[in-house]
Amino acid sequence: MQGKGVPAVCAVAWLCVACACTLEPRYRAPALPVPDQWPMPATTSERPRVIGSARDIGWRDFFLDTRLDRLIDLALANNRDLRGAVLNIERARAQYRIQRAALLPSIDAQGSFTRQKIPASSTYGIPTPVSGYFDADLSITSYEVDLFGRVRSLTHAALEQYVAQEEARRSAQLTLIAEVANAYLTLASDRELERLARQTLESQEHSFTLQEKQHETGTVSGLDVAQSQTTVEQARADTARFEGNVAQDIDALTLLVGTSIDPALLPAQFDSNTLGLEPLPAGVPSAVLLRRPDVLEAEHTLRAANADIGAARAAFFPDITLTANLGSASSQLSNLFKSGTGAWAFEPLMSLPIFHGGALMGGLDVAHVDRKIALAQYEKAIQSGFREVADALALTATLNRRRAAQETLVEATGQAYKLSQRRYEVGRDSYLEVLDSQRSDYAARQGLITAHLAEQSNRVTLYKALGGGWREQSP
Repeated sequence: MQGKGVPAVCAVAWLCVACACTLEPRYRAPALPVPDQWPMPATTSERPRVIGSARDIGWRDFFLDTRLDRLIDLALANNRDLRGAVLNIERARAQYRIQRAALLPSIDAQGSFTRQKIPASSTYGIPTPVSGYFDADLSITSYEVDLFGRVRSLTHAALEQYVAQEEARRSAQLTLIAEVANAYLTLASDRELERLARQTLESQEHSFTLQEKQHETGTVSGLDVAQSQTTVEQARADTARFEGNVAQDIDALTLLVGTSIDPALLPAQFDSNTLGLEPLPAGVPSAVLLRRPDVLEAEHTLRAANADIGAARAAFFPDITLTANLGSASSQLSNLFKSGTGAWAFEPLMSLPIFHGGALMGGLDVAHVDRKIALAQYEKAIQSGFREVADALALTATLNRRRAAQETLVEATGQAYKLSQRRYEVGRDSYLEVLDSQRSDYAARQGLITAHLAEQSNRVTLYKALGGGWREQSP
């Protein structure tokens, strides 16, 4: 008995080992299609402090404004695009469970009762009584013995697609956080521009009123009054324009958040302390791009395409399916499971592809092309990420210098405006000189607000480009 059992055990063991094999090509990570280092722009002589990856900086630690943190919380809970990304994950998880179930046989239980009367014409005129019987059985229908790994390759592909959807959700979250931050900054800057325009309007209206009174007494000419009025109307037009911009900014922010916004959460003022980001160390390798969610999504899609090649290869080999049935039948329900009523059937079936008109080869070609497409998309994701980081790094120093220069310009134009007013009051300059210096000061202050916005938005862009924003807190 033991000698007869050894071959059976060996056959079962061989079957298990064979079912664990696949025809997938070995996955090898592609080489980075970008330089090893980013082109670091020239900065000050001060050496930046070395830190961990920006990807590990939680967004609550990056954004210092508590109002912005609260808005990001609301957006993560209510934004419809992010909600759709989460549902895509659930769908991919369900698809993976469906595909994984094909690795195991499906067992169904069935029960039936049949009552029939055969006509005498079918029994050569011999009448037959009415008969009936009960039937109960367990069945396995068309279970594929995965000798060549077709089902396992499809399951592997479904798993990689599921993981890719999870990375897509992280990428959507990262993008959403950056969009909320930029919308918040834009609203803050437009509110500051509106405040500046209102202050300028009030100042120029006061100056215009004095000009009119002096014109009535013959102290100033009508030309001075007309020139003064131009500054008033320009400030009034700017005020109206920025009011419209603020209203649109609030609408855009509301759409991103996905729900109504408490006015107390809107930015009160625009200053340089809204955000915080540790300095990027020089010499950070471009390999950190491999940790970006969109790059990871593309890599898992590439792995799924690689697994599909294994399934397409396995289609050229024999397909073995098993069908089995074990049950009992009796004319009496009480005797259904008694001795002598059992019945069973076992039906293995092997199918060997011989001629399919090129369909199998076409399927394999499609799988190879899909892998090449996935590889191109993976490399494109890395190249796009490299450019985003390089652009943000290139702008970091220039925007810093621009903002510093704009601050100096504001000081200079402000001083020039004060001096021109004094010279006009003592009759040494015309009012046109005052208007020119006032316009220059007004434009310089607007430029400073714009420079602050560009600098802080670039910091958000760099944070996002380095893969930051999917963590809530730093580790």
